[in-house]
Amino acid sequence: MYYAIMGMDREESLEARRQARQEHLNRLNVLMDEGRLLLAGPHPAIDSEDPGAAGFTGSLIVAEFSDLEQAKAWVSEDPYTVSGVFSSVTVKPFNKTLP
Repeated sequence: MYYAIMGMDREESLEARRQARQEHLNRLNVLMDEGRLLLAGPHPAIDSEDPGAAGFTGSLIVAEFSDLEQAKAWVSEDPYTVSGVFSSVTVKPFNKTLP
């Protein structure tokens, strides 16, 4: 089943995000290589693909896991969680309908 992982950034998270980004992307690439990643990306703090110093307000990951506990365990070990980029994370089941 797919699970939506919604991480909310803490205030002033941009530098921590930059430092943890490559490790975070490496973990997402593993999910993608396994065919389990539906989508992933950040939420810019302003209406721009490149928000610059404004940074990001959070991220959304939709990926396949065997159950909710596995999804929560995966995000608990993610560099954005471990390094404190995310102030909170919500994980919930997701049913893909379209396309």
